[in-house]
Amino acid sequence: MPSDKIAKRTVDSLQPEGKVDYLWDTELSGFGVKVLPSGKKTYLVQYRLGGRGGRTRRYTIGKHGSPWTPDTARAEAKKILGAVAKGEDPAEEKTIKRNDVTVAQLCDVYLEKGVATKKASTVLMDKARIERHVKPLLGNRKVRQITRRDMEQFMLDVASGKTARSMKTEAKRGKSVVKGGKGAASRVIGMVGGIFSFAINHGYCDINPVRGVKRFPDNKCERFLSDKELQKLGEVLFQAEKQGKNMSGIAAIRLLLLTGCRKSEILSLKWSYIDEERGYLNLPDSKTGRRCIRLGASALDLLSNLPRFKNNLYVLPGDTEGSHYVGLQKLWSELREHAGLVDVRVHDLRHSFASTSLNNGGNLYIIGKLLGHKNAASTQRYAHLADQPLQKEADRVASHISSIFELPKSGNIIKFKG
Repeated sequence: MPSDKIAKRTVDSLQPEGKVDYLWDTELSGFGVKVLPSGKKTYLVQYRLGGRGGRTRRYTIGKHGSPWTPDTARAEAKKILGAVAKGEDPAEEKTIKRNDVTVAQLCDVYLEKGVATKKASTVLMDKARIERHVKPLLGNRKVRQITRRDMEQFMLDVASGKTARSMKTEAKRGKSVVKGGKGAASRVIGMVGGIFSFAINHGYCDINPVRGVKRFPDNKCERFLSDKELQKLGEVLFQAEKQGKNMSGIAAIRLLLLTGCRKSEILSLKWSYIDEERGYLNLPDSKTGRRCIRLGASALDLLSNLPRFKNNLYVLPGDTEGSHYVGLQKLWSELREHAGLVDVRVHDLRHSFASTSLNNGGNLYIIGKLLGHKNAASTQRYAHLADQPLQKEADRVASHISSIFELPKSGNIIKFKG
């Protein structure tokens, strides 16, 4: 094991060598840096209990990088070695502390340290699910005591509405209605599984109790508009426009149908995101990150005919100066009732874009690209629709062949042997 003065320059220059390696400090005995084959560097303290011949223990201080620098890690190492000199065992105390952590405490640590790669909107959803479902049902339980049976019961409790209630939000007069249900239960249990994976990686437990839990089947009802329903909706939009309904809301509905975009992508769309020359929307951020969306001619034509307003960067301006439109749900509820589409959600307009393509010979790969899906699994929900053009063609060919060979062409009688 090499030794040197542990300084920032020294730590930064350390390179992985295909195995776990250590650099020990020449000034503070027991203070060192562990280097993994992946290149990850972690500060630690090694000490011996009971003097010579005693048990050797290692205490992990933290990963190299804020807040742990050579100086802050050295200061922490001195505190730990000071505790050892008094006869204490910091590593054992740390283990006991971790063994005693509750689910609520684990969730707090997870939200602080385990969500760095998640989008802000996803983190907000995780926080909501933790506060609404996880903490009320499991918060006081010890992490190491949670079993798979506990997780199965937890999922059933969320599904049955045990956590259902109304909650105040931070917004003025804001209220959140928590309903539970099978869909919510499946999504929450998936998140909890991720939290326990984090717990295993950080030494809070040894097994993931969510593993093996059978979730409720995904019974999402994908609603698609037929050509007749699209025609009816178009008539209602035309009448609404003539009668002075909100221009931004009507344009939003048309854009959702013509682009397959998500509601948030259209409502927050800025003029600077539109590349009319190349026919693209260049979104700097979306549910799946940065996204470039190919636009059809009708969508481009609609965008080019929308008015622009001074001091507003948004394509669909709101009532407040400089804001974007936010009243889509209220307008949609009224329009869909007139169109006889009371079971159709705003998000189903995106599904209808996909179904229209597939019903006209499009393929799943192209649809996935147009919708901005990160993986093919997200597009598979439309797979059954891809068979419709095939069915039409199979019917056409079979009917044609049948009409040729099944009808008798002469009165000749053929006698077969036997």
